[in-house]
Amino acid sequence: MLIDIPDLDETSTRADHARVEVVRVRAARLGAVEQEDCVAEEVPVALEYNGISHATMLATPADLEDFALGFSLTEGIVDGVSDVRGMDLRHEYAGIVVALEISSACAMRLRERRRAMAGRTGCGLCGVETLPEVLRPVPAVADGPVAHIGAVLQAMRDMRARQALHDLTGATHAAGWADAQGRVALVREDVGRHNALDKTIGALARAGQDATAGMMLVSSRASFEMVQKTAAAGVGILAAVSAPTALAVRVARQTNLTLLGFLRDADATIYTHPQRMLA
Repeated sequence: MLIDIPDLDETSTRADHARVEVVRVRAARLGAVEQEDCVAEEVPVALEYNGISHATMLATPADLEDFALGFSLTEGIVDGVSDVRGMDLRHEYAGIVVALEISSACAMRLRERRRAMAGRTGCGLCGVETLPEVLRPVPAVADGPVAHIGAVLQAMRDMRARQALHDLTGATHAAGWADAQGRVALVREDVGRHNALDKTIGALARAGQDATAGMMLVSSRASFEMVQKTAAAGVGILAAVSAPTALAVRVARQTNLTLLGFLRDADATIYTHPQRMLA
C-alpha cells in the first residue's frame, strides 16, 4: 500500500458533519429564535476496481481508505492488503469515488461474481443478484482467544465514550476493536453500521494489526452480515449493543464465532460459543 495511516488512536481532520439552523421544541413550545445544530454528513461513495465501478454506498466521508480496504477484505474481493496496489480518492458530482487498483487475479475473480450493491446503509443487501452471494461461505474462525466478560463490557463502555461524532450529531453508528484484555485500540464511526465495521477492519489491516487477537464491538444490532464480516476478518468475538437476528445467530454458530448482544451496563446475552467467555 502507498497510503500512510495515522496512529490507531488518531483520526484525520475531515468534513464529517455540517452546521444547520434549527428551531428547538421544548415542553411542546417552539423556540423563539433559531439555533445552530450539527448533523452528520452522508454522501454517495462509489468503489471502483481497476477502472470498473462496483458498488455505491451512502457513507460518512471520513476514513474512506479504511472503508474501501475493509469492504474489499470482508466482501472477499481481495485476500489481503498486498492485493491492493494503489488507492485514489476523487470528488465527482455530489459524491466521492474511491478508485482501487487490485491484483489481476483478484480483478478476474471480481469480474466473475460482479454485483451492483447500492444503498447498503439500510439493509446491507440491496442489489445482490443471487442468493448464494448473500450467504457466501466464510471459513470458521480459530478457537482463541478467550476474554473475561468484564473486559468485554468495559470495552463497550470505553467505545461509547469515544463516539465523538455521535455525541455531536446523534446520527452515527460506531464499530471498534479491543484486545482480549478489553483495551480499545480504535473506533470508527459512520451513518451506516456496516460501513463503520468495514472502516474498523480496514484500519486494522492497514496498520498491520492482528485482528484475530481481539474482539469486535458494534453500537448497533447484530445482523447476519455483521457476523459474516467479523468472521471474514478472522475475529472470534462480536459484541453488539442491541439484539442479533436469528440468521446472525445461525451464521455465528456455523463460523465458530462468539456472539454477544444487549451489552448494557453490566449485562449481556451470549448467543453462541460461550466457551470464549470467562467469568
